Amino acid sequence: MPKSYAHKVFPKRNIAIFSMLGILLIFSFGLNLLLGSIHIPVKAALQIFFGNSGNELWETILLDFRLPKSITAILAGAALAVSGLQMQTTFRNPLAGPYVLGISSGASLGVAIMLLGISSLAAVNLGGLLASFSLAGAAIIGSMLVLLVILAVSIRVKDIMTILILGMMFGSAASALVSILQFFSDESMLKAFVIWTMGSLSSVAGMQLHVFLIIVAIGIALALLSIPMLNVMQLGDTYAKGVGVNIGLSRAVVFLSTSLLAGGVTAFCGPIGFIGIAIPHIGRMVFRTANHAVLIPGVILLGSISLLLLDTISQLPGYSISLPINSVAAIMGIPIVIYVVLKNKRFTGL
Repeated sequence: MPKSYAHKVFPKRNIAIFSMLGILLIFSFGLNLLLGSIHIPVKAALQIFFGNSGNELWETILLDFRLPKSITAILAGAALAVSGLQMQTTFRNPLAGPYVLGISSGASLGVAIMLLGISSLAAVNLGGLLASFSLAGAAIIGSMLVLLVILAVSIRVKDIMTILILGMMFGSAASALVSILQFFSDESMLKAFVIWTMGSLSSVAGMQLHVFLIIVAIGIALALLSIPMLNVMQLGDTYAKGVGVNIGLSRAVVFLSTSLLAGGVTAFCGPIGFIGIAIPHIGRMVFRTANHAVLIPGVILLGSISLLLLDTISQLPGYSISLPINSVAAIMGIPIVIYVVLKNKRFTGL
């Protein structure tokens, strides 16, 4: 990388911001590990990590429950933030989020078919299967089916706003089918589905966490490879074509990355809203740039920090209950979205 370009992308100001965000990420990670219904002192946590613990209860809580949940929060926050940034750039719309293409609705439909359809219509007890990979698998299949439809449409339709509208229509159709399944489902399965829609970071552990990590890593790798395309696409399709960018291929890569990131989070954690809409705007305000070579690493850190802090708040430290992460994210994210709308009546962030 030429020195001049490196200095332009990462001037001293950006290096200082990245350093501060790195420190804040470590602090948020530690806070998320230590706080909860049972407070674990810092000294005891360090002893547990270095293998000198004398408290088996604290060791189980920290290593088997809180550590996987904190890692999940980092991965999910980064995935939602990057997918939201890509959607806002591709559609040049400040309110575009990771679920704008109906990916979340497709994932919800897959889970609804598994929970409300198979169990109710076939009268099959799927308890053991549902406890492992069935919900995640159903959600991923649902989101990928929607993606395939969107990709097929994007081959024939060149106007990006038309694709956006069609994606919203596909999402509405999926939501309508979910409502029908809810209407005919029994009470126990309906309750399980409603709980899933509230979102949770605590159900991802073991092999599921490894699979989730691989999905997020692939999605972010595709996003990093798309940096030059995203920087050009934000200037409009006409300009992008003029400099030789393959619009169809660029959209396909971005849509695939978004599907993996948003679909993976929805599959393993349930639908978590507003992170994908709010964090890209915070990233642009913090770094004061539209260069995705800066924004993508920036929103990865910001998204991870945000979801760690939101999860810590949702745990209501000192109490035995916790709030749904989706509700807490909405309460915190909505004011930011309102601020962006009021400040920019038209989208000038890119």
